[in-house]
Amino acid sequence: MSPDTKVSLTIEDIAFGGEGVARLNGFVVFVPFVLPDEVVEAEITEVKKKFARARLLRVLRASPDRVAPECRYFGDCGGCQYQHVGYAAQLRIKHKQITDLFQRIGGFAGSAIEPVVPCLQQYGYRNRIMVRSQWDKFKKGLNIGFIRHDNRLVLDIEECKIAGPALNEQINRVRAEPPAKGGLKVALREAPEGWEVPRDSFFQSNFFMLLKLVDAVRERLRDSGVRHLVDAYCGVGFFAVELADLVESFAGVEMDQLAIKAARRNAANRQRTNGEFLAGNVAEVLPELLQRFPPTATAVVVDPPRVGCSPASLGLLRQTRPAQVIYVSCHPATLARDLNVLCGGEVYELVKVIPLDMFPQTQHVECVADLRARPAL
Repeated sequence: MSPDTKVSLTIEDIAFGGEGVARLNGFVVFVPFVLPDEVVEAEITEVKKKFARARLLRVLRASPDRVAPECRYFGDCGGCQYQHVGYAAQLRIKHKQITDLFQRIGGFAGSAIEPVVPCLQQYGYRNRIMVRSQWDKFKKGLNIGFIRHDNRLVLDIEECKIAGPALNEQINRVRAEPPAKGGLKVALREAPEGWEVPRDSFFQSNFFMLLKLVDAVRERLRDSGVRHLVDAYCGVGFFAVELADLVESFAGVEMDQLAIKAARRNAANRQRTNGEFLAGNVAEVLPELLQRFPPTATAVVVDPPRVGCSPASLGLLRQTRPAQVIYVSCHPATLARDLNVLCGGEVYELVKVIPLDMFPQTQHVECVADLRARPAL
């Protein structure tokens, strides 16, 4: 097998990340934009020691779950992986990927993974995107858009089908008044109603799923019966503010100083007076909070960046053993890795994982994992 070789492949599965998995004489070949059980013609583009990659040329036998993409850039743009997949099949694929990851990385039972909560708005849902500019020497002008799926070049776009109308208007304004040069990133954001969010601070990127996300966390927190809440990586206070009515007291922790100031104002605007927000590193602030709040009556909500929790934070949770850890993550692989650490030595038990489709048409999925402390030996 060598690059440029054309091959016929039967797709066996969809790997986490969205690529189809096929085998050629026992050798794994990854192909994007396909579905399980499809037969496709593909061209080998890269050969590694243990696998190869190929680009899709044509579908010889299509899956009944294949649909026509809504976006003209799909297949070139790197933003979406599943526009060719019917939505019900997208949910099944994501559930299987999460289940497989949890079983492989942590040995967790598949029965702990709930069905994926669907998003009623499958296009036009994103409230934040990042567009880039790059000089195109052939057309002697800037390309403004997203990174292509197959290289690091910027694909010039005029619209994004998964972005909301307000963001598409902003794309048009950026194109009308482009950056002075290439190599720049432009963050486009629609402000959430009723929340103060500084320009560079984090907020959930799908307004249509906010209520379902909060409901999932509320149901888990209420089920545990704790009296205190620590919102680690709290950002602008979203979870702490939304959950404050369920507990006697709460504290939010975040390194972003502007986000902490916004969190305090967001809490004041909603008359949440039973807690506070602290600026600082989670691993440094958490010990003090878990001395103040009895661990046996405290839940810790963690919603870290995609890279997951720091080893120091995980070690601290294992050492202090708050009664409940609710881990919110947009990256199931790092989530499974961190849960494996927390559950090692039977310190915690994984009770339930609730996946939510915050990112239709893409490989990404949000998960809410409920961990309960086991009795100390």
